[in-house]
Amino acid sequence: AVGKSAQIGSHTRSPDATEGPTPVSASIHAATTVTAGVSVIARCSPSFEYSPTASIVITSAGAMTSFSAATTGILQNDSKRVIAHPTRSQSGYMIPARGISNYSVSVSHSMNHAFPKALLFSSAGPVIHAMSDEQDMRKMGGLASSSPFTYAMML
Repeated sequence: AVGKSAQIGSHTRSPDATEGPTPVSASIHAATTVTAGVSVIARCSPSFEYSPTASIVITSAGAMTSFSAATTGILQNDSKRVIAHPTRSQSGYMIPARGISNYSVSVSHSMNHAFPKALLFSSAGPVIHAMSDEQDMRKMGGLASSSPFTYAMML
């Protein structure tokens, strides 16, 4: 579960998955990164209910992941990595919800995060294409005038 949800300790895998084509990144992040680890923890939840230590470990790992991913995401310049780091941060929120036995909130947040994230990754491809394959956000600008439809969809 730690590896699939890119929790602290295995957090380098998630941004590296963005190196592939944008549709691949969209499906990786929507289908596996967000939901797989959270689902594994949900399936194991009956055993976690009997161990307060396991709940504390799960909650702590998720909280540390959420903070570190959000902090790292602020420092990114690559447009696809800027989208990938909040995925780790949001899965960091889903994991502590499991740790405190609030499963319905975790599942709801998982679904509410996965689908818009796939749309963001799918919109990143046209933006990168419109900017002549430039992924550095510091060199992007004027998307509203050059790609008004994509601009509107990204908002």
